[in-house]
Amino acid sequence: MKFIFADSLDFVDPGYDFIRDRNAPGRKPYWDDAYPHEILGYAPYHGMLVSRGIVGDGPVKGKYTEAQAMRFRRVGAREFLRLNTPEFANLALFGDCGAFTYVKDDKPPYTPADTMEFYDECGFTHGCSVDHIIFDFDETVEGMEGGSAEALRRFDITLENAADFLKEASHAGRFTPMGVIQGWSPSSMAEAARRLVAMGYDYLAIGGMVPLKSDQIKRCLVAIRAAIPASTRLHILGFAKADDIHEFASFNVTSIDTTSPLLRAFKDDKQNYWLGDGPKLTYYTAIRVPQAIENPRLQRHVRQGDFKAEELTRMETSALAALRAYDHDDLDLEGVLETVLTYNAVLATGQAYEHVRSNPTMEKLRGRYRTTLADKPWRHCACTICKDVGIEVMIFRASNRNKRRGIHNLAAFKTVVDSLPSNKDQNP
Repeated sequence: MKFIFADSLDFVDPGYDFIRDRNAPGRKPYWDDAYPHEILGYAPYHGMLVSRGIVGDGPVKGKYTEAQAMRFRRVGAREFLRLNTPEFANLALFGDCGAFTYVKDDKPPYTPADTMEFYDECGFTHGCSVDHIIFDFDETVEGMEGGSAEALRRFDITLENAADFLKEASHAGRFTPMGVIQGWSPSSMAEAARRLVAMGYDYLAIGGMVPLKSDQIKRCLVAIRAAIPASTRLHILGFAKADDIHEFASFNVTSIDTTSPLLRAFKDDKQNYWLGDGPKLTYYTAIRVPQAIENPRLQRHVRQGDFKAEELTRMETSALAALRAYDHDDLDLEGVLETVLTYNAVLATGQAYEHVRSNPTMEKLRGRYRTTLADKPWRHCACTICKDVGIEVMIFRASNRNKRRGIHNLAAFKTVVDSLPSNKDQNP
């Protein structure tokens, strides 16, 4: 199984000043910033995926600026992502349409012909057919039963586009076409897979998996595998079950794409920092030290007269200083813990620490922070980020720390994927 990272301009400023909390002087976004494979010095994934909807094309406004989107198409994905050096030459480049960006539209804004042209011009190694997401899911129905009228319509659109896309791709021949599966049940997905293989696809991408639970995804895989030849390769689009990756090793999945390890660095309540050790992950909670003058929740307390801005800024400064002193072994665990919790009490409860010291919210936070600080996981990681910035990677605070932690998580997740028994025998 190969891990493909779904990128969305996820880079950091390598010259960021953590003490002054500011970017390097004269920094030019993108040009001076570093992708995960650049700041780590190696690729923490087996390939990258870029969605056409993220780039922005025609009626869809993407995340890229107009200049970035134009350059992406002009120089191609490999040069834009700075994977055009010998050490990254073998990394796969997957493209899809980014169906979530047009989910509310009556039909996809892209055609099979212009999508093939996009993949071909941009130098992708793999390209997904034009799909339309189906959100219905009922694992109890059999065959083509169930499914709303809208689900059936999207099912037909996805398969019609796949047939046309394969014909268009046969004229280019410079990337591997992937037929996208959409359905409202395991059986309907299996039928879609059967039809795609009959069209001539030997690599299928399963869509609509993001909202499903692990057991539901497994049922879909069982049904799909039963309907297609064992040699047919499978990719799971938007795989968000990183914790359960071992449970999917037996389904002969060739590849997955996900942003989950990066996103959970700053979107998860407690599992923000991942430490990879071969076949398993250990999770730690990052220490929240938000910027007092910028955090909306803290500023609301200032406006309400609960706290003075100067008081919050003083707590913030003290928390940062305590964490850095602890990392240099100049402060003990209890000292740093109390200082950090004093500031966190305002953020978590809106009250002064002395009034909420023993309430359940603070007790949970104390336990998680104590584990993080006692174990000092950043000292057990050999990655460039942890070695270069130390405890800063554990501080939940703005993009340059949070994304560095996320990039570290990508590397941790890859060690787990690489440990899967099936990984050594597959090549996307």
